[in-house]
Amino acid sequence: MRRSTKLAAVVLSGSLGIASLAACGAKSTDDTTASAGASGDSGIKVGMAYDIGGRGDQSFNDSAARGLDKAKADLGVQITEADAKTGEAEADKETRLKSLVTGGYNPIIAVGFVYQSAVEKVAKDNPNVKFAIIDSASSTQPANVTSLTFSEQEGSYLAGVAAANKSKAKHVGFIGGVQSELIKKFEAGYVAGAKSVDPNIKVETTYLTTPPDFSGFSSPDKGKEAAQGQLDKGADVIYAAAGSSGSGSIEAVSNKPGTWAIGVDSDQASQPALSKYKNVILTSMVKNVDTAVYTYIKSIKDNAPLTGVKNFDLKAQGVSLATTGGHIDDIKAKLDAATTAITSGATTVPTAP
Repeated sequence: MRRSTKLAAVVLSGSLGIASLAACGAKSTDDTTASAGASGDSGIKVGMAYDIGGRGDQSFNDSAARGLDKAKADLGVQITEADAKTGEAEADKETRLKSLVTGGYNPIIAVGFVYQSAVEKVAKDNPNVKFAIIDSASSTQPANVTSLTFSEQEGSYLAGVAAANKSKAKHVGFIGGVQSELIKKFEAGYVAGAKSVDPNIKVETTYLTTPPDFSGFSSPDKGKEAAQGQLDKGADVIYAAAGSSGSGSIEAVSNKPGTWAIGVDSDQASQPALSKYKNVILTSMVKNVDTAVYTYIKSIKDNAPLTGVKNFDLKAQGVSLATTGGHIDDIKAKLDAATTAITSGATTVPTAP
């Protein structure tokens, strides 16, 4: 974790995972850390509060962290980062946000729907502080909160198309970290994409936990067990939208020759911690949280802050499929056709199973 020195924007993270930060610095109170911008002082302090799993989850949080790192390098902002804890109370989230407000951080970006209630409350009490939240667009948010959302169902549809084209058993699987409305978007898109290729394909679905238990985003052992169960039933391509739990799913797949894993949020085949599994990662549904984080911070620096709801869809390159390893090169034409159908409006991807 890192310690900070000048103004900041806080980014709270959260659909899939939170771990430790990968940069130098001492740990501060309330699990908040920061580091100074390397390229000068822009007069902006940027803070990021991660969801469970944090920096180092090889997935959702790491994508958010990349956006923060880019803002630090390119825009000269100073940054602060805060971790969440598995099983923490709602009051802990509020305390974390209040601490950032007290520390002078403005704006504060909350990356993760689990922060919705806390953001609403703290933002309402601090109308002069700008907040952003990733993966939530509540109609009751105060005017000083900006929503940064994604069309996860569209990227997941492409993952389903890839899975169905690569499955020899015509039997694929989906693992969701936490059974929430957000993760159901991943499931809905994946199933629709797979069935667009083969209406009769069999799709296994497993959720690791249900709210208020969010440990499904940070339990690789649960991910591994769920994937093994699906493999035992005959699935040969498994897509896990489960934060760091997904690494367990990928590990299980690596132990069964002839099967594929599909990663999520980050290009997981290129993640150092998952390098030994890269040959079994067919592709990853990349959710460009880094783009959203960087775009929001830049809008603050440019004195033209994003407001309301900013959605990053397939057309805006908010979601995409990774091509690392070349494993989907042979079906590129089919994926391109599916992409065009979505971006042209010919195909409308469902958001619920």
